[in-house]
Amino acid sequence: MTASQQGNPGDFPAEFVATSLTGSISVRTTEMGLPLGVKVDADQLRRDPEALAGEVLRLCKQAANRAGLARRAQLRQLGFTSEMLALAGLPTEQQVATQEIIDEQEYDIEPQSWLRSI
Repeated sequence: MTASQQGNPGDFPAEFVATSLTGSISVRTTEMGLPLGVKVDADQLRRDPEALAGEVLRLCKQAANRAGLARRAQLRQLGFTSEMLALAGLPTEQQVATQEIIDEQEYDIEPQSWLRSI
């Protein structure tokens, strides 16, 4: 999965993007993870609606975590101390990485099909 920032150079981005490993689902969110747009490839619409919704929600959370990490870096550059950053509740790089690993293990990220091995 990838999460990226969109915005003007030098400014903190207004939008963040997270994309599934296959690239078939992507979300644009606010810094807080609220969805601004969702792109879903047609083949993904055949998935169980609950599973698809879970994947979209997971990507929104991923974008928000990455945004928090970017905000932490910005505040550090502005001179915020480690104590101040801890009080802000912004995630650390380790926390974001750990959460992404956990999420990938909890959610089936492989394309689903009606074909099954026998």
